[in-house]
Formats: sequence, C-alpha cells, structure tokens
Amino acid sequence: MFEVREEIIKNAAVVPNTWGLLRLDETDTPETVVVPAGKVIVPLPVWQAQRETLTARLPDIGVWLASDERPEELAADVAQLPVIGVDFPKFTDGRGYSIAFNLRARLGFQGELRAIGDVLRDQLFSMHRVGFDAYATRPDRSIHDALKGLSVFSETYQASWDQKSPLFRRHQREGQNPDLDNAAGI
Repeated sequence: MFEVREEIIKNAAVVPNTWGLLRLDETDTPETVVVPAGKVIVPLPVWQAQRETLTARLPDIGVWLASDERPEELAADVAQLPVIGVDFPKFTDGRGYSIAFNLRARLGFQGELRAIGDVLRDQLFSMHRVGFDAYATRPDRSIHDALKGLSVFSETYQASWDQKSPLFRRHQREGQNPDLDNAAGI
C-alpha cells in the first residue's frame, strides 16, 4: 500500500509533503514489492532486501522502522539517508521514542526524523524532545491543531536531545555561587 499525505508538520510548520510511504500488504514480500518512482520511504525489510537497487535511487529513498525494529540495523546507512521514519502503531506504544533518541544520540543521524502512524497532538512535544523534526499526524485529525502540541510547555526540566542540560543547570538561583559550584564540579 502506498500512502501520500498532502501535508506534514516539519520544523514546527505545516508544509507540503514531498514523500510517499510504502507499507507492505499481506501479499507483498520485501524482495518482490515494487517501490514506486519518486520520493519513497520504504520499510526496513524492503531496504534490507533491495538495498543495492534502492541505494542507486538516493536521495529519493528513505527508510521507516517499525516499533519492534532496532535502529542499529541502519547504523551503516544513517549518513546517506535523507529521511528516517519511525512508526507508532498505537498511541500508547512508546518504543518509537527510544528509537528516535538512539538514531540521533547514538547513531548521529542528522536528516529528517519523521513520526508516522498513530501520531497525535499530545505526543508532539515529547517526540520533539527525543529528536523528531517531522510528523505525519493521523489523517482524521486537524494537522493545524496538532501543530499546537509543539508549544504546550514553555520550559523543560529534564535533559534530552533538544536540551542537553537539566533546568537546575540552566538557571542561576538566588544565593547560588557559580564559582563554588564550578570548583566542586557541579
């Protein structure tokens, strides 16, 4: 099945989508499925089975990972892939957050990191914190309403991909002596 969304959220704005998404049907196999022409994000098993052919089509090929697949499977390819998608099969499935963080922090992926599947407004802020910069939200919901999910909170407490220092390290408190803290290694 080939999906094309008209719009996505990318870099905190609603923009036209230039990529199609290939999902395997029950009758498809990774080795024999035909990847359509144009910019296509293919499932990891298709990338692995047709890697030589698809590599020749870069930068018009991206790869998406299911929530039960490991980002390390793409370790050798992250530098050349322009987009990696991470599928959220259900709103309550949080494995995609770990996949995204590992792609950014451990594997150094610098391209577009797109959340696909059951992506809702309530998730966008947390998704951004772990490295997502593009979101293909559920088609039955308003994408413009979902965009508001990126700005729900004005401050974060924990360190993450988007903010390397926790809040207590970023703000000077009254009575705090930065010279003593630095000398103590704090």
